[in-house]
Amino acid sequence: MKSFELLVIGGGVNGTGIARDAAMRGLSTMLVEKKDFAAGSSGANSGMIHGGARYLLFDAKVTKLSCLDSGYIQKIAPHLLFRIPFLIPVMPSGRGETFDRAYLYGVECYMEEYDRYQPLKNGKPHTRLSDAELHELEPGIAPGTMGAVTMDEYGIDPFRLCTLNARSAAEHGAEVRNHAQVTSIRHDGASWLVDLDGTEQVRAKTIFNAGGPWAPKIAALAGYEVKIRPGKGVHVTLDRRLSNYGVICKAIDGRDVFVMPHEDSSIIGTTDDDFYGDPDELTVSQDEVEYLMQAAERAFPLVRQARILRAWAGVRPTLWRYGPLEDALSRDHEITHHGNGFYSIVGGKLASFRAMAEEAVDAVSLALGKGAACETHRKALPGGANAAPAAEALSNTYGVPVFSAARVAYRHGAEAAEVLALTNERPELAAVCCPCEGVTFAELEFSRTREFATSLLDLRRRCRLAMGICQGSRCIGPATALVESLDEARALLDERWKGQRPVLAGDGLAQAELLQATYFGTGALQHETETPPWR
Repeated sequence: MKSFELLVIGGGVNGTGIARDAAMRGLSTMLVEKKDFAAGSSGANSGMIHGGARYLLFDAKVTKLSCLDSGYIQKIAPHLLFRIPFLIPVMPSGRGETFDRAYLYGVECYMEEYDRYQPLKNGKPHTRLSDAELHELEPGIAPGTMGAVTMDEYGIDPFRLCTLNARSAAEHGAEVRNHAQVTSIRHDGASWLVDLDGTEQVRAKTIFNAGGPWAPKIAALAGYEVKIRPGKGVHVTLDRRLSNYGVICKAIDGRDVFVMPHEDSSIIGTTDDDFYGDPDELTVSQDEVEYLMQAAERAFPLVRQARILRAWAGVRPTLWRYGPLEDALSRDHEITHHGNGFYSIVGGKLASFRAMAEEAVDAVSLALGKGAACETHRKALPGGANAAPAAEALSNTYGVPVFSAARVAYRHGAEAAEVLALTNERPELAAVCCPCEGVTFAELEFSRTREFATSLLDLRRRCRLAMGICQGSRCIGPATALVESLDEARALLDERWKGQRPVLAGDGLAQAELLQATYFGTGALQHETETPPWR
């Protein structure tokens, strides 16, 4: 039986961050995740390392921590982050020009306070814009605004962030186990005995429950209680960039909703509703999609000319509090020591994951009386130590299209050449598998052999396979040939269907029909519930 000083349960950004920090400090560490890294809440967020401007009024420490950690994350993974300047237009409210101008003044005052934290994350101070200046920057915004205020934030690929943390943990000695579910936890008086998949048992002196919305279930296995107030957040992805700026819009109930560029697409988000169901069984309703589209349309009148590719949802493991509306709940985090070396972490934000992990491992190190000082803010994640190679140079050296080379450089940073070097011995890997996202077979193979990817769904998260405009119509087949599994193709098609189902209409419906016809018609791929024709 294997023994560890720390077992981390949960492969989201908190779990992978804790595992990396602990391994770097010299603690014998094991990380287990029942699905895949960032398959839960960490992969269903807005994809931003942002400072949390809206928390400034009631949760200033959350804003400060997020901004501070954003600065550190930019240093350890510089290739993964990209700046997103935001515009906050003030639309006429119907309450008179005097009120609207006062409101604009209030927004600017608020942003002046946020400017105090901008240097921590290398953000630029706000600027006040007239209506004419706003429309010079973004002509697509509805005319007749009172003006606008700007702010700076950063986008990131959260799937890559979690994968790189897991890789770094393994490189520092941690045992990393993907697709391994904890089925029982018990304490024998000396240490914890943990069953994995009912077939393997490991021993750990301490356990960190980083299960996010699953944290209450994990704690219950050990006989402890964790209370959270889960909040469901829905996003939709459009088939194009509406703007190179993020834009804050007002929903019908007064909530702030954003339209944000993310790589080649736009993301509209997010809702915030109490969630009482099973986080393994998330669905998105047409009402939730329409709520977001209505808000976006108020700022971008032509938004419905874009096609909705998919809708997706996640559950926030928000701190428990009875009474406030969902939007008013604290985004702070909480670490609890239940006893016998069993810890839980809930709450928090993607933007402050590294600081939260540092606090978590500080507690474990103190309890164990072992562990060096934290270095996660100094040492780069894989691919982040040096600048990424130029796309043109990669293209010329390895014979891949410049677009594909640029996307590999973004996702892998300084390791881009190592990824594409697989083509030296296997030239066929230089071919592009997913034209929408520029994914080469070399990148798929690198993730299969170096990044704990064991399925097409894992590769979707690592490499954005089937995440582009065609939603897998052109790439699922070739990728299936690489992994040699029709079951994997069905699983990926099912995942694409979940996101398409709430948004099917017009061109989107035609796209879904093409996808189904390609694989279940022409390709003769069968649904799992169908009886094969030869029986």
